[in-house]
Amino acid sequence: MTDELTALDELPDQTRSNGADIAEPTEPAADPDAAEPVELTDTVLEALLFVAERPLSRREIAALAGVDRATVDARLGDLEVALAGRGIRLVLSGDRVELVTAPEAGALIARYVGADAVRLSPASLETMAIVAYRQPVTKAAIERIRGVDSDYTIRTLLHRRLVVELGRSDAPGRPYLYGTGFEFLERFGLTSLEELPPLDVDVAARLAEEDVLVDTADPDAAARTDPGLESPDGTSTPDSAPDGA
Repeated sequence: MTDELTALDELPDQTRSNGADIAEPTEPAADPDAAEPVELTDTVLEALLFVAERPLSRREIAALAGVDRATVDARLGDLEVALAGRGIRLVLSGDRVELVTAPEAGALIARYVGADAVRLSPASLETMAIVAYRQPVTKAAIERIRGVDSDYTIRTLLHRRLVVELGRSDAPGRPYLYGTGFEFLERFGLTSLEELPPLDVDVAARLAEEDVLVDTADPDAAARTDPGLESPDGTSTPDSAPDGA
């Protein structure tokens, strides 16, 4: 998995503009029709997103400003263009929107806020790369590709919200399907998964093949039959190196 790890590791760590933890978005109780309309200019929208301590939904912005979704979408498009090439960027993921620092400023920002202390282990980077490029993907597929038990690493990434549960597979046992969420894009300074560095053709083909093999079979089959998952004494080889945080 060297190629996958290298591809993901080349992305700069991204730091929030205000350093606040991200909470689950809460929709406003106010009715958009009842709110006093506010002229939602680029300046007003930028100020709102700057002070927000978490990503805002388009619906939430519309309710706060007392405008319709079309107006919000238009202003977001204008703001995205206006911020291109500047120190603050607009990140859109589905319905959620947020301002983040530019990727090229990541090292300096991280030094200032001390984010360098929050490092991802090689095991976490490798697992996250598999999830990012093959999502939705099951734990069994991840372990078959990596060749080691990945339960600890997946739980760590879930805790940090870099990996999220997308639902369950239709395979026997209905295992969880994993993918990346908004925090993954934010951490690596991406606006969409389409900006991920391209994989080597052979590596991409191998990932696709392994994913199909695991997800169309018994989800636990790889752990029982793949000799690469067992140590000489017949026990599973887990991830043992914790992340640096």
